[in-house]
Amino acid sequence: MMQTIRANGTDEFSFIERLKDRNREANDRITASVEAIIRDVRLNGDAACNKYTLTFDAVLPDTLEVPGEILQEAVESLDETLLDAMQRAAANIRDFHEKQRPATYEIRKENGIILGRKCRGLHRVGLYVPGGSAAYPSTVLMNVVPAKIAGVKEIIMVTPPQKDGCTDPAVLAAAKLAGVDRVFLVGGAQAVAALAYGTETIPKVDKIVGPGNKYVTIAKRLLYGEVDVDMIAGPSEILVLADETANPAFVAADLLSQAEHDVMASSILVTHIPELAESVITEIGRQTETLSRKEVILQALENYGAILITGDIEKASA
Repeated sequence: MMQTIRANGTDEFSFIERLKDRNREANDRITASVEAIIRDVRLNGDAACNKYTLTFDAVLPDTLEVPGEILQEAVESLDETLLDAMQRAAANIRDFHEKQRPATYEIRKENGIILGRKCRGLHRVGLYVPGGSAAYPSTVLMNVVPAKIAGVKEIIMVTPPQKDGCTDPAVLAAAKLAGVDRVFLVGGAQAVAALAYGTETIPKVDKIVGPGNKYVTIAKRLLYGEVDVDMIAGPSEILVLADETANPAFVAADLLSQAEHDVMASSILVTHIPELAESVITEIGRQTETLSRKEVILQALENYGAILITGDIEKASA
């Protein structure tokens, strides 16, 4: 469970140093491995992708690309409640991002000079969707819907195969609902390399977006310049600042929302109210019991979760 730290000028900084160190240990080793994978995919294309899929996922799909009829079947097989939730989520995402669309305009001056701005989407974008320890259809909706609004012509999705040789039906359904053009069953650094260089089957893209593990993140960093990327993200993190008005159940839910991602995730609560800290710990225990990723959550909280109890800020400032 999460550790409780009372701010004393020493203990909290020791915890921060632990957070900084969590990525340093294995990065050199992983980087060397990813460099080799990238080089292999660049030279050997589909054969390299299949080799690493079999090595890391212990399965080789019948076909690299998911047929369109399978995507449609995934939509039709969804529970009605989940389907309705995904459709409403897509509509909400669409409503929000429609208002962000930049305007194209042209200004013609009397002296013949023409000024203006033309906004157009990229030709082809690759989306990485995690699928190893958990499935995230929300990743599909939150990346694809805005891209379509921006005018991206083609969206290529890659996601690791599961033990049955396919992937989570909800992820495939989200791809169909959001408008993904093609889906390929390949994950890890090899998928990122395939999108960056193109293979016999997987087309080369202009930009790669979407979350992933360390191998995926390092591959994106190494390939930046060969292809554009959205960002170089680290492990999931959340910092909640709470006072006496906070609802312990909501605070706990926010902390758990990040802890479920990975055992390297960090969930931190900062409060000056010890009673709130105790209530949050109780809520975390209660809510975790009902969650399917309980083991991952508990490990993440033990590794990099903390409740930092500070002094009374108002009294200190007075």
